[in-house]
Amino acid sequence: MGLTSRTLLALAVLLAVLLFGATIRLWPRLSRRTPRAVAGRVVLLLATQVAVFVAIGLAANNSFLFYGSWADLVGRRQELGAVVDQAAGGRHITVVDRRRPPVPGAASPLTAGQIQKIVVGGVASGIDSSAYVYLPPEYFRPRYAHTTFPAAVVLTGYPGMAENLIQALHYPETAWRLAKEGRMRPMVLVMLRPTVAPPRDTECVDIPGGPQTETFFAKDLPRAVSQTYRVGTAARNWGFVGNSTGGYCALKIALHHPEQFAAGAGLSAYYKAAEDPTTGDLFHGDQRLRDRADLLWSLDHLPRRASSFLVTSSERGEGNLKETRKFMAAVKAPARVSSIILDSGGHNFTTWRREIPPTLEWLSGRLSSD
Repeated sequence: MGLTSRTLLALAVLLAVLLFGATIRLWPRLSRRTPRAVAGRVVLLLATQVAVFVAIGLAANNSFLFYGSWADLVGRRQELGAVVDQAAGGRHITVVDRRRPPVPGAASPLTAGQIQKIVVGGVASGIDSSAYVYLPPEYFRPRYAHTTFPAAVVLTGYPGMAENLIQALHYPETAWRLAKEGRMRPMVLVMLRPTVAPPRDTECVDIPGGPQTETFFAKDLPRAVSQTYRVGTAARNWGFVGNSTGGYCALKIALHHPEQFAAGAGLSAYYKAAEDPTTGDLFHGDQRLRDRADLLWSLDHLPRRASSFLVTSSERGEGNLKETRKFMAAVKAPARVSSIILDSGGHNFTTWRREIPPTLEWLSGRLSSD
């Protein structure tokens, strides 16, 4: 039974309720001061409290997905799977696992598509990172055997887990449903976290003498995916989307690399690289690099291209509304900017689940197949 199983959560809640009821029922019998009665009270109280804490912990983990499996919880190393290809030309993809998307007809890829867990080896950056690739049902159907699909990189926030994008934010399920309803084109989703050099928060920048995170996302990742899967290589075939830190990364990579990404969507994004104990020294005193990591500065100083951007915020509950409006005002033609501004919504999964369907529809309208 998996750590995030709803059945496990239900059993934990049931056990806590039963122990609570047993405590109330048996307490009068254990009211005496004999050693046996005292021990009984101690055991009941401890068992009830442990059961309640376990139930609360499982509920919190199911909501925020701090850990995706028992192996994650205990820190046990999980072995990698078989290599698909590691040939010349930049194709460095290792497939670790294949799983069924949580949609009807999941047993058949022709109906539900497939989720593959992979490890990407970055040729230019030297970074290896795990990711999930969602392949839509059309990818497996004979009539699409020679079709090249558009793709989107999807990032979590920091520190985040890639599993959050599947289990909590429902990206594959949402993309499957929207495509089935004709509201978006079938699209390959490459889902991972921005923490490619854990535990450091690299803010998707190339750190002097450190992790070359921007190079990994802007060059290594799309190159490896395009050479392994039927995904186009032109900018019009690629988009970038993320929430929080992932949203900042999505906007920054799309802004800095219009030759690779035609569109970038930042859900609850911020617009300037964070610098704190989790990031360490990102720029090593180089003000030019610090300025470049400021999206408002980049909009004013980098050459303007026909990129598309989507930003989201809310009137109440988000702290980025003011900066979001500044970003929108700074986008000039030929670039375009769209927005989702909710009446209220916090910096959390519930808010992002409200924004993801229109974001995928928007992204689909900005990308094309070859």
